[in-house]
Parts: sequence; C-alpha cells; structure tokens
Amino acid sequence: MNILKEIKTTVVVTLVLLIICCGIYPLMVWSAGQVLFPHQANGSLVLDADGKPIASTLLAQNFTADKYFNPRPSAAGTGYDSTSSGGSNFGATSQALHDAVKQRVADYRKANNLPDSQVVPADAVTASGSGLDPHISIKNALFQLPRVAKARSMSEDDLKKLVDQYTDGRDFGILGEPGVNIVKLNLALDGKFK
Repeated sequence: MNILKEIKTTVVVTLVLLIICCGIYPLMVWSAGQVLFPHQANGSLVLDADGKPIASTLLAQNFTADKYFNPRPSAAGTGYDSTSSGGSNFGATSQALHDAVKQRVADYRKANNLPDSQVVPADAVTASGSGLDPHISIKNALFQLPRVAKARSMSEDDLKKLVDQYTDGRDFGILGEPGVNIVKLNLALDGKFK
C-alpha cells in the first residue's frame, strides 16, 4: 500500500515539473524575449527592400571581394555554415593548423599590401570557437581599410568614420575587447543596413 502512494507521488511530481519546466518556463522566457527584445529574439535579421532576410548581424558571412572587409576564417562546416558551428579542434602542436595559419598570414599580407615584417592580427588568421563570429579586431579593420577604400573610391577618413560607427564596445564596459561588426559594416557600405 505504501509503495502505491510513493508511485503516485512520484508520478504527480514528475507531471507537475514537466508542465513547469517544459511548458510554463519556456513560454515565459519566449514571451519576455518577444516583448522586451523582439529583434534579437528573432535572430537579429537584416531585411532587404522586399522584407526578405539577407543576413543576421550575429553571424559572419564570407565577404571576399576587395570592396568588403574580410571576416575571421571559419571552420564551421564548409565555412560560415550556421548549421555546423564549431572550431577546427586543431591543437597548438597541429602541423595542419600551423600550415593553415602560415598560408593565411601570407594571403592577408598580400591582399592588404603589408610588408613581410608586419605582424598580422591573430583574428585575421585564426577562426573563432564558433566559426561564426561577425566581429574582427579594430586593428584588423584598420589594416583592411586602405584596400576597401581604394576598391570603393572612398576617402580613408570617411571609411574610418563608418568603421568607428560599427565598432561595438566592451560588454558591460569591462568584458572583452572592442570589435568591428563587419556584417553591419559591409551591408552599410552596400546601402543595405542603416
């Protein structure tokens, strides 16, 4: 008789917790997100003139033309694949990582007309943990600035103002380093982001 009472109590507690944890709580969090942060809760999408999504300001895209600021390299899937987010998982002693970084450094210097003695920012040649980080360091953006300005026939001063506009500060004023969101910046250069 006592065991039936214990089973009944266990089943009731399980059902109550199921309703709270799998129903009420997620509904409250979703509702709060929709009311307080609707743009962010729905993916921070950038829409074109027809209202169709063309990008998310939270996910890097592979901008490769000279008229764009280049993102960090990506190891997500075949590159910048949001369904396969992740790093390369190569360790510091990996020859494949060493060779890839060495080639990226050479390519970066060539693309941005930098001398062989110029130290290249680490974020220009290494992927982020997710492979989808839309931010690059300010130094990385400044090295790319002359190339982009030339390709767009812009003054470097005007382009620097745009870089400053799309630079995000430290989180909570103290965490991390400032970074340039190049998805926003590149779309602004194309007139698709305000």
